[in-house]
Amino acid sequence: MRRLITIIILCIGIFMNADAQTFTQRIQKPVAGQGTVTIHQDSVIDRLVNNATLGIKSASPAAKPATQKPASQPGSASQSSQTGSTSLTSSSSLSSSVDTVDTSKKVIRGGYKVAGYRVQAFAGGNSRADRIKAEQTGNNIKAQFADVPVYVHFYSPRWICRVGNYRTYEEAHQMLVSLRKLGYTQATIVKGKITVSY
Repeated sequence: MRRLITIIILCIGIFMNADAQTFTQRIQKPVAGQGTVTIHQDSVIDRLVNNATLGIKSASPAAKPATQKPASQPGSASQSSQTGSTSLTSSSSLSSSVDTVDTSKKVIRGGYKVAGYRVQAFAGGNSRADRIKAEQTGNNIKAQFADVPVYVHFYSPRWICRVGNYRTYEEAHQMLVSLRKLGYTQATIVKGKITVSY
C-alpha cells in the first residue's frame, strides 16, 4: 500500500513539474544519448509559443507582436529581420492607401438551381498559369461589375471564368457585349445551371 501511495505522489509531482515547464524548455531539456536543441528567438515569439501552451493571457503592452509597429519608424524592417519576426507594415500601409475591390466569393443564400445562361469570359488549360489567368480575369471583371457574380472554377480539363446568372439569353447577351468592350473578345454565352434567389 505504501508503494502505491509513493508512486501516486511521485506521478503527481512529475506531472506538476512537467506542466510548469514551457514548451521551449521541454524541447531544450538535455537527454542522455541524444543530441541537444538550442532555440534562439525573439521574446515576442517566445511569449506567443509558451503562453499558448500554458494558457496564460498576457495583458502587458510589450506583448504586442512586431507586425503592429508603425511604418514611420526608420529601419523597422531591418530590426524585425534581426529579431527573427516578420514585419508586414510596408504591405499593410500600402494596401490601406489603395482602393481595394472586394474579391471574396458571394454566395446566394437560400438560392436554388435552374436552367439559364452565363457568360464565359475565359477558358484555359489545366496549368497553374491558366489558373492565375482565370483568377485575374475574374478579379478584373469584379472590379468593373461589382454587383455581378463571377465564378472561377476548374471544370476538367480546364480553368474557366464565368459571369452572371441570367435566366434569358438576352440578359446574357447584354453582359457579353459589355465584356467584349472591355477586351474579352473570346467571351461566349454558355447554357447551364444557374443559381437564383427565391
